[in-house]
This record gives sequence, C-alpha cells and structure tokens, in this order.
Amino acid sequence: MYAKISEEIKQEYYQQNFPNDGQRFVAWYLRNIHLRDMNETRFDITDGSDDKQIDAIVVDDDNNTVYVIQGKFIGKGSVDAEPLREVLSSWIQLKDLVRLQDNCNSRLKQKLSEVALALDDDYDIIFELITTGDLTPSAQNDLAAFQANLAEADDFPASIHVLNEDELKVRYDMSLEKENPVIKHSLRLETGKYIKMDIGGTEVVMAAVPLRDCIKLPGIKDGTLFQKNVRQSLGLNNRVNKGIKSTIFRSSQDFFFYHNGITAICSKMKVTDGGLEARGLSVVNGCQSLNTILSCSEKVKTLDDAYIMFRFYEIPQRDRSDKISIRTNSQSAVKPRDLRSNDRRVLTLKKLYEQKYPRGYLITKRGEEAPADRDKNYVVDLSDLGKHMISWHSQRPNIGYSETKIFDKYFEQLFKRDYKPDKIFALSRWNAELRKRWVKENPLSLNESLLAMKAYAPHHHLYAISLCFCVANNMPEGVPDPIIAYEKAENGNMVSQIIDMAGSCLNSALEAAANEPQPANRVFSPQNWIKTKTCLAGIRAATRQYFNMLPALPGGKQLKEQLQAPLSMDTSDFEARWAAD
Repeated sequence: MYAKISEEIKQEYYQQNFPNDGQRFVAWYLRNIHLRDMNETRFDITDGSDDKQIDAIVVDDDNNTVYVIQGKFIGKGSVDAEPLREVLSSWIQLKDLVRLQDNCNSRLKQKLSEVALALDDDYDIIFELITTGDLTPSAQNDLAAFQANLAEADDFPASIHVLNEDELKVRYDMSLEKENPVIKHSLRLETGKYIKMDIGGTEVVMAAVPLRDCIKLPGIKDGTLFQKNVRQSLGLNNRVNKGIKSTIFRSSQDFFFYHNGITAICSKMKVTDGGLEARGLSVVNGCQSLNTILSCSEKVKTLDDAYIMFRFYEIPQRDRSDKISIRTNSQSAVKPRDLRSNDRRVLTLKKLYEQKYPRGYLITKRGEEAPADRDKNYVVDLSDLGKHMISWHSQRPNIGYSETKIFDKYFEQLFKRDYKPDKIFALSRWNAELRKRWVKENPLSLNESLLAMKAYAPHHHLYAISLCFCVANNMPEGVPDPIIAYEKAENGNMVSQIIDMAGSCLNSALEAAANEPQPANRVFSPQNWIKTKTCLAGIRAATRQYFNMLPALPGGKQLKEQLQAPLSMDTSDFEARWAAD
C-alpha cells in the first residue's frame, strides 16, 4: 500500500492543495476510505501549526460519528508510542472545546464548531491513527491501555483504532463496495397488499405498490437508485419498454399482472405501521421499468388502480447482492460487459481515473451518460477501454471487435487493479486523434474496404501506432508504454504525423494481402483478413518497410530526423505483451 499511496499522491490534486506528503497521505485516506470529495477533503484537513495533534476531522452525519484522524506516513518503519500519546493528548483537549478552539489554528476552529453540534446530538467519537508502518510491541501494549481508558471514561467516551498498512488495504477494498450517496426512503404500504417473511435468514417484504408511488423514489433520474444494477437505462424505444408504456396508457388495471415486478435490496429495512423504511436502497432489477414509468409521470399520477409488485430484500453482503443483480436481469439481454460493470477491478479503475482527472469520467455501464459538468475529452467508455487495451497491450486488434471475448475470456488478463489512469487517458487520446481520419472525407485516402470496416479497422490503426515505436526502436517483442509514447509525440508536435504514418502502413498491408495469389476458388475477403492473426504480421511488415524506405522518399530524410526524438524510447519504456491467445 505504501508504494501505491506514494504513487497516487503525486496526482495534481494532492500536489497543488497540500504542502507535504504527510498531509497528502491523510488527504488520500479521506478521499479513498471516507469517500470525501475534493472540497470536503480540503476542509477536513486541520494539519499545520497549532493543530493540537489533530490532522483531520470528519463529521459523518450518515453514521452519527465524528472521526478524529492522526496520520504517520513513514514507509516500512516501526511506529512507537509517541503518535498514540498524541492521539491521547487530542482526546484530553477535546474535552474542553472552548479552550481548544481558543488556542488552535483557523482550520481546526472551523471544524470544532461542527464537532460541538455533533456532540450535542450524541455522535460517537472515534480516533484513528493511520500509518504505513507497524506498531512496536510496547506501542501495542499502550494501545490496549488507551483503548480501555477511552472506553471507560464517563465524561467523554470514545474509541481509538490503529490502521496499519494491512488494515488500510482492507479498508480500501471495502470502500470500493460503498455506494455514495446512500439512499434512504420511506414507502407507503397499503393494508392487505404486502407480506413480510423470513427466507433463509433474510428479511423479505413483498408488496403491491401503487404505480404513482414509484415516481417518488429518489435516484431514478440520475441513476443513483440503480448503483448495484448491472446497467443503466437503455432508453425508451426498445420492445420491452414500449410494452410497459402501452400497458400504462391502455390497460393500467392489469399492469400488476403483466409485469414481472421490481427487485430492490437494501442494507437495512424496517416495517412500521403503514410503511417501510429502507436504508441503502438499490434497485437491481427494474431499471428499465422505473425509467419508463417516470417518463409517463403525468399519466401515472392519475391512475388509482395501477400497481406493481416490489420485492425488498435486506442484504448487506456485496457479493450476494451482485449475484442477485446478475441473475434477475433477463427482460433485456445482459452482456458480459454488463456483468463486469460492478467488478472490483473496474470500480478501482474508475476511482483512480476520476481522482487523477477530476473533470473526467469512466462510463462503466451500458446506457450510462457522463455528468454534464465533465470534459468530454476526458470521458472514457469501459467498452472502448477494453478494445484499446487488447489492441495496444495484447497486440491483438483482431479481437478488438468482440466485446464478449474482451469482457469474458480475456477480462482477467486485461483489467488489472494497478493499471495507471494516465494510460487510460493516453490510449483514449490516441484513439480520439486517429478517429478523425475515419470520416467521410477520408483524409488518408484509405482503401474503401477499410472504411467499410469502421467497427473493426480503427483498432488495427491503434495497433499500427504502437508498431511505429517498436520498429523505430528495434523492439520486435516489446510493447511501448502508451503514456510515454503519447507524451513524446505530443511534445515533438508529431502526433498527427505518426497517426498518418500508421494509417498508411495499415492501408499498405491490406492492399498487399489483397494482391497475394489466392487458392483455387477462393476470393480475398478484407473482413476475414482483418479478424485473423495473419493481418498482424502484414501490418508489422508494412510498418518495417515504411521505415526502411523512408530515407529514399521525397522529403523522407528530413521527416526521419523530425521523427527521431518523438519516436525514440528507452528499453525500459517497453513492457511484455499481455497474453490474449
């Protein structure tokens, strides 16, 4: 974790907003473990002169808890009892908020006013010592003693937790399973139209809910209600959603009988007189239906006899809720990409990318749209990312057409939790630039059969770009780092030139293959060629031939000199190809 955190706090947000690695470590912890946003994190940090041994304070209103945080970013060393004594000192000082507020820095003063209100509402107090080191044996003994003292104190009870490197990793993994925000909702239950039961130790409520109450559910419009669903709304024009619409307008009294119902899970639920209170509510089956119902809201408001079946399950376990989400979706075809949208590796990539690029967004679900405030140049679709990875890192663009293979057979090889967000962006930029050549005007004069394969051939174009760096550096077995490749090309103002060269090499490879003699009764098929491994050797040979002939072409010597710096990379800038066959 120390190496991971050290790398991540190099991001622009941490470097610009916090003066040292100690504060950056605490900020990283707030953002990744407590899921604070960028502004909340800056406000929560109190570290500095007169911080009274308090590095940060988080007031968690959802859990009625105040977290007082002290951080020690020390690598692999040992932590003695001194930081624990600092925590104990802060506990003693917090007993007298008036005096503490009078002698602390301005940031802590602001947080203490928030703490005072929380204490008036009987919030719990938890002290957290976060460190990348391990406690010495004597410090562990002191911890046990301090925990007992804090727990037994009648005047100011609190608890203390030490999070070392192992615990930080556990918390980090757990944070990937948290949904933010947590949806709470109270739903009216009509007498005689619901039943509560226990199935295998799981609380279940089945209810006939008025259709007009459905449009009051929070999170339909922005998609937050469907966080655990394998996909977002697919629009209103598919066959199933058209049928739902038709029933609402033509035979609403039969809606309950025609519809399969909605499946919703929640972390906690409670049935009271006349209602159900749900916390951590998420619809895992019914996204399309609820979006369609909302689209007919004015008609739905007038319906007194329209009901829909709801199944509410109290299931706090992440893995179990994921299985329910996958196995209850059948009305519209579920694709392998859908099933991977909530995978931890995907969620990790999404978190890392959006932290690195706050204006960016990684779309992980079909039908999902990036928020309006995000920069479209930094928006990446998970499906496109998989195709970029298999074309560049696996050097297999001939598989790039198959979303099923990428998210099923090759998912484990492609999606790694430690994949750098910079690489995601670099591949996205290469792709965005090369796509400008795949337009009606055909600026590269590509063969018409290539343009007809726009769904496949651009992946081969991306592959050819990577080969330009391989051939120029005589690295036939390596794969260039996409970050370094793009930065070098951009710094040398040669991105367009390299893309154009790669496109020409792809075009030459296709035409060379088309001119080869064919067996009797066989006709060359560009569509078959582009999907086989044969094309890979052809594109590599065409790229090598281009570079060999470049000095002999008009203006070639000058171009070769211009390309030398942008294409030149060290051996260490290449990595092994990711296996995908």
